[in-house]
Amino acid sequence: MPPMRGLLAPQNAFLDTIARRFDGTHSNFVLGNAQVPSAFPVVYCSDGFCDLTGFSRAEVMQRCCACSFLYGPDTSQRLRHQLRRALDEHRPFKGELLLYRKNGVPFWCLLDVVPIKNEKDEVALFLVSHKDVTGAKSRSGADSTKDTGGRRRFSRAGGKGFNASRRRSRAVLYHLSGHLQRQRKNKHKLRKGIFGDKPSLPEYKVAAIRKPPLILLHYGAFRAGWDGLILLATLYVAVTVPYSVCVGAGTKEGLPAARGPPSACDLCVEILFMMDIVLNFRTTFVSKSGRVVLEPRAIARHYLAGWFPLDLVAALPFDLLAACQVDVYVGAHLLKTVRLLRLLRLLPHLDRYSQYSAVVLALLMVVFALLAHWVACGWFLLGQREVEGSPGTLPDIGWLQELARRLDTPYYLARSNCSAGGAGNDTEPGGNCSESGPGALRGGPSLRSAYITSLYFALSSLTSVGFGNVSANTDTEKLFSICTMLVGALMHAVVFGNVTAVMQRLYARRFLYHSRARDLRDYVRAHRIPRPLKRRILEYFQSTWAANNGIDAAELLQTLPEELRADVALHLHQELLGLPLFGGASRGCLRALSLGVRPAFCTPGELLIRRGDALRELYFLRSGSMEVLRHDGTVLALLGKGDLIGCDLGGPRRAGADVRGLTYCALQRLGLGALAEALALDPDFGRDFGRRLPRQLSFDLGGGR
Repeated sequence: MPPMRGLLAPQNAFLDTIARRFDGTHSNFVLGNAQVPSAFPVVYCSDGFCDLTGFSRAEVMQRCCACSFLYGPDTSQRLRHQLRRALDEHRPFKGELLLYRKNGVPFWCLLDVVPIKNEKDEVALFLVSHKDVTGAKSRSGADSTKDTGGRRRFSRAGGKGFNASRRRSRAVLYHLSGHLQRQRKNKHKLRKGIFGDKPSLPEYKVAAIRKPPLILLHYGAFRAGWDGLILLATLYVAVTVPYSVCVGAGTKEGLPAARGPPSACDLCVEILFMMDIVLNFRTTFVSKSGRVVLEPRAIARHYLAGWFPLDLVAALPFDLLAACQVDVYVGAHLLKTVRLLRLLRLLPHLDRYSQYSAVVLALLMVVFALLAHWVACGWFLLGQREVEGSPGTLPDIGWLQELARRLDTPYYLARSNCSAGGAGNDTEPGGNCSESGPGALRGGPSLRSAYITSLYFALSSLTSVGFGNVSANTDTEKLFSICTMLVGALMHAVVFGNVTAVMQRLYARRFLYHSRARDLRDYVRAHRIPRPLKRRILEYFQSTWAANNGIDAAELLQTLPEELRADVALHLHQELLGLPLFGGASRGCLRALSLGVRPAFCTPGELLIRRGDALRELYFLRSGSMEVLRHDGTVLALLGKGDLIGCDLGGPRRAGADVRGLTYCALQRLGLGALAEALALDPDFGRDFGRRLPRQLSFDLGGGR
């Protein structure tokens, strides 16, 4: 699916830019509508301003941006008039005022007003910032009080500090008003507590599993990491054991290949397998009844009756004994092929990874590569046995003989008994050597060339019918080739069938997106919908698809039990239900409310609510920004993340303004019908909710402000 084209629809990112630019400086500001004379209502209030003054956003919205509700008995009357005159004349203003918080505590505020113009060069908004300078004023230690106007003044030294602070603040504001093209990283703090863990009841509670000491849980992180390590060791065995049995035990230039000392990897693998046996005796398992068995004796009995014999044979320490100079039967290393049976232990674990397409593809490639390696080892061993099958004579046919002739390294017979100084040399002219039996077979291709050619034959036979340059000549080789081709046909069916299923799974959402987009275009074409409306339809479809990936959450959750569906809904909508408006609600009421919440989406320029529409839902803005418009286009409010809009439950149910998206907006809507049903479950909270709702609404679309 193509990504959401964010620049297709024009976006008004002013609100986002304001909040982002203020983040890190001082975020205590309000925005006032300069196009409403005398009133200059607040259309946006920052979280920092609410924290500074103690007023909620709902209590500040639509009041005058001069913030007269912060005035008190000691607030300078002269500065009040100057501020009011500056707003009326659309001029900047700066000054220090003594303001009062909601709880009555006074504080000195450095107040700056910056007019912001629109594209028509008209003052559209007032940016009014508030900075608490009480601490700086108290540190100056030189303030005095004057009765006239009731204003508290400070000395020249303190004034210099305030002027410097004011200059820095205004530099930020003017820089901000000239650069409004970026988007913000906003912050939204929600109260927590109603979604915490249930209180534990010692009389009746679900107790956690108490496992005995030194017992490993089969689903624990340590066991998962250990199983991954054993998987790598098993794959190492699957590669090295067939090679050492078929290729490493062959001959090189007619001499038996001496079995060298075991490598460090071989020793580590044997140690891992022995440690795995010990851990399996201490690892839990799930019984047939579905219970996790924690008793050590039951675990031991289950393991002894299951995989223990196979693990024991696979962990026989042949390499460790050889490293300790202990004589081991020369053919004992052939028993290491039993370790390949450990691959069967991987089969129960494949189901858990079958849902991951990339893992399935990787497993198919690993299985195919292992099979080709095993076939190559068998083909090499077969050719080597054909060469060694006729002692005392030169072999005539066979794939190794053909390879030797092509590489110009033919086989030859050498005398094996010399009496003179030529001992140890092959028959040389002038050497005093006497024949004491049939000659030894020497020459032939190198081990590296023979194995690479075997692997080439295996891959060409498994993936196709071969190319003929490495062909079967003897009856035994032909039978082996026939079996290889049959296995290759089966692998074709398994691998390509699974790859097709995996690819369909990978692109299922993409196919569904294009199918629905094609149906939508056919519908638009059939009904001759105008081009502007068609563009809006396609933009909304693409934007919503990018937001939810085409998943209908309501339909998906409908298959779950109601109890589980309510828990999922509580998690999904905790941002809305965590608002102070829903504080004090019972858990049953919250669960009922969560089931009534539905997601919504609004693109830039689209109307979410039109003036005169019936109000049937409350809307919570999760991301993006919107504007509330009067019928004449006047901005009544700017809404950002965390704002709640709707109407009072007892007020008019008809919208008195338009609500339009400025950016891509994700919302949650709560139907008033579902809200009434949930509140009926908790009447006390319902009455409290009805009283608090008008004060918590960022904008009341029904009654207005």
